[in-house]
Amino acid sequence: MIRNDLRNIAIIAHVDHGKTTLVDGMLKQSGTFRENQVVNERVMDSNDIERERGITILAKNTSVVYKDVKINIVDTPGHADFGGEVERILKMVDGVILLVDAAEGPMPQTRFVLQHALELGHRVIIVINKIDRPDARIDEVIDECYELLMDLNASDEQLDSPILFCSGRDGTASTDENVPGTDLTPLFDKILENIPAPEGEPEEPLQLLVSSIDYNEYVGRIAIGKIERGSIKVGQEVTIGDYHETKKPYRGKIVTLYQIAGLERVPAEKATVGDIVCISGIENITIGDTICDSQNFEALPFVKISEPTVEMTFSVNDSPFAGREGKFVTSRHLRDRLFRELLKDVSLRVSETDSTDSFKVAGRGEMHLSILIENMRREGYEMGVSTPRVLYKEIDGKLCEPIEELVVDVPETSVGAVMEKMGTRKAEMVSMTPMGSRMRVVFHVPARGLFGYRNEFLTDTKGEGIMNSVFYGYEQYKGDIPRRSNGSLVAFETGEAVTYGLYNAQERGALFIGAGTPVYEGMIVGVSPKPGDLVVNVCKKKHLTNTRASGSDDALRLIPPRVLSLEDSLEFIADDELVEVTPKNIRLRKKTLSNIQRAKDRAKM
Repeated sequence: MIRNDLRNIAIIAHVDHGKTTLVDGMLKQSGTFRENQVVNERVMDSNDIERERGITILAKNTSVVYKDVKINIVDTPGHADFGGEVERILKMVDGVILLVDAAEGPMPQTRFVLQHALELGHRVIIVINKIDRPDARIDEVIDECYELLMDLNASDEQLDSPILFCSGRDGTASTDENVPGTDLTPLFDKILENIPAPEGEPEEPLQLLVSSIDYNEYVGRIAIGKIERGSIKVGQEVTIGDYHETKKPYRGKIVTLYQIAGLERVPAEKATVGDIVCISGIENITIGDTICDSQNFEALPFVKISEPTVEMTFSVNDSPFAGREGKFVTSRHLRDRLFRELLKDVSLRVSETDSTDSFKVAGRGEMHLSILIENMRREGYEMGVSTPRVLYKEIDGKLCEPIEELVVDVPETSVGAVMEKMGTRKAEMVSMTPMGSRMRVVFHVPARGLFGYRNEFLTDTKGEGIMNSVFYGYEQYKGDIPRRSNGSLVAFETGEAVTYGLYNAQERGALFIGAGTPVYEGMIVGVSPKPGDLVVNVCKKKHLTNTRASGSDDALRLIPPRVLSLEDSLEFIADDELVEVTPKNIRLRKKTLSNIQRAKDRAKM
């Protein structure tokens, strides 16, 4: 049976190319909202962090109805660290919209996701977005899109992909770049024409592949997937198992069944081939499992999720300020929360260590792990986090490390500074392409060489540079890369930072704290321009006498402190330092807090 009343598509693009804004326009123009309904911008970015940062982290499903055809749309993340989300979502759809910025063109993450879509045989609709940008270079970007399809060995059918010209913000699409569109009708028409309708046998035994997991405190795990064969109904007895036979198939029952209508999950009694459904009531179900008819178990193959490349150690907060600001502070709380995250994030790995107070957490990149930390601190958790480390592999008896493909767009005047920094980080230049007054340079660089580089890059390019990286593969170990050339300013004693102490300390380096900030011995309060740590007393008060000296009582002027975000803190810390994360503060500290003990340890080395 061919379901002509249904289409399943995913929107793939690089971060910040306008996927979520385009979905907004599709929802509004398809009549999903009432005419007088107040709707937020980027309505699909429901998570607080997504709204603040303007990025999509979790793939989300929505649907619109056009000409009596239901179009299920999956909005996918554009950042490489959340690639695990995208890889498995592609199993739920029959075609993709490839969204490309009219000025930036296809970027590394676009290539990464498109490759998976082409391997699955999906049809593609190319959408050139932001055509109203003053620096748009539409003809060149079209050529780059076709070159990308050819590089990725697209089939003749995929190379014959239609091209549309859009402004997601204005909600317009056109088939001709010189004729501006008035609405998104051309896009909807192309979806119906070019994306194949789902096919299958509704009378055959049920087969449903779980591609995503949601978690709800009340109903537990919610499995989301597409029905590949047969039909499903509430109360049906089913068998659950996986293709790789890592667990024995077990029986279950469909307690509740939902379909997606607009932005809401609507209860349904039954669904059939091609429908994307949400199911609750089955314990221990995970991504990659197949739900089958109780009498006929036949597992479906599942895409192998790429392995993590970066690891951090999460430990119980043991600083002098532990327990003051957080609600969940014990190792049991930390362990439960990390293992609960595994239920919905297949790219994450959590393992126990020799200590009961710390856990190794591995992910796809610094951003992947920092989003987890940010979510946990907002939920009331306190913890200490170590510096990120790359995960090495032994291949053919040789030590290998993860390599990233780094693409930088910089002004011509900054190319020299970027090349110099990349040289010290063991990078190899792959290509250099002029783009007007700017240059696009592609490097292959060890993943550990990018730790802490973003801030330096912005300084070297005077804030005008754009950098993006995506995992390239494993290559032989490249040798030692210096992590950080400057030392830390470390607090001498526990107390409250005062202006007099800070005024004397700021001569030694840049400070991270202001007057009135509580500090403890071993806490990092600033950065020294020289190698090696300096102990400074920011709690030191002025020695008072009964004589006045001319000029010495003038107001002390403090340089405003440099406030570090969570990502900045993770990039900054050295191997013997930790980031203390609480719901209210992010502090940097030494692993060994005692200044005397650290001096003894240094003397032994």
